[in-house]
Amino acid sequence: MSQQPISSMTGFGRSSAQHGNVSILVEIKSVNGRGLDIRGRLSPGLDSLDADIRRLIGEKLARGSVSILVNIRREAVDTDLVVNDRALDRVLTLIDKISERVDARKPSIETILSLKGIMEAQEPELSPDEEAALHSAILDCVGVALLALIETRRAEGERIGAVIAQRVEEIAFLADTARAHPSLARGAILTRLRDQVTALMDTDKGLSAERLHQEAMLLATRADIAEELDRFSAHVTAARDLLGKGGPIGRKLDFLSQEFNREANTLCSKSNDVSLTAIGLDLKATIDQLREQVQNLE
Repeated sequence: MSQQPISSMTGFGRSSAQHGNVSILVEIKSVNGRGLDIRGRLSPGLDSLDADIRRLIGEKLARGSVSILVNIRREAVDTDLVVNDRALDRVLTLIDKISERVDARKPSIETILSLKGIMEAQEPELSPDEEAALHSAILDCVGVALLALIETRRAEGERIGAVIAQRVEEIAFLADTARAHPSLARGAILTRLRDQVTALMDTDKGLSAERLHQEAMLLATRADIAEELDRFSAHVTAARDLLGKGGPIGRKLDFLSQEFNREANTLCSKSNDVSLTAIGLDLKATIDQLREQVQNLE
């Protein structure tokens, strides 16, 4: 099976189209988000398209905070002039009230009709078929902008994926370096344990054999980081597999980065050697860099 693209959650897409006398503009941008959050700004009269637009985006994107602007502008067409009856009634009522208090000539019809809001230009209503055709053209434009957004997210994802892969290999190298560290050789561990047990016996002459055995077991457990290094290897393999498969892998890689960090903390706490502790600190720094990049992935 071929690798799926790795995508960032950051991107931008834009598309415009002309449908009859209507100009359509669609802009989509996305930034990092915990899930898929879609916010839309649609021109008046397009609210019925909101669900379809969300469906289109949901089919293509898994994560990200997405903002979409859909704007339409109608060019000048033959319009009908109509009287706003409510506005006219208010004006006539006001004229009658003023006439009762002031002896003045009433305004002419021309004057009344020239008042703002009395006459309105009304565009002819679209037939159901015309409205359906317009909505289809708008959704097509949304689709084009969405594809442009996806391309920018994938381009950024490819760059981030390469950085993440490099960090994973650095973690693998550091973990292998820790595994080969001289302080973890069997002889070195036995010598260190023997010295520590001797120190325990010297500091407390009354230490019972059972207590001494418990302390020795605890020291041995602290000296052994083989389990942590094995888990490092398993996590590295899992990260490589995810990067190889691609797709929306941000959440899984974020979980792995937390697991990496947990093992690095344990390694540092168990280390009895300064240079081994330094390797653990290098691991933690590299893991932090890994997680910083992972936060941007879909």
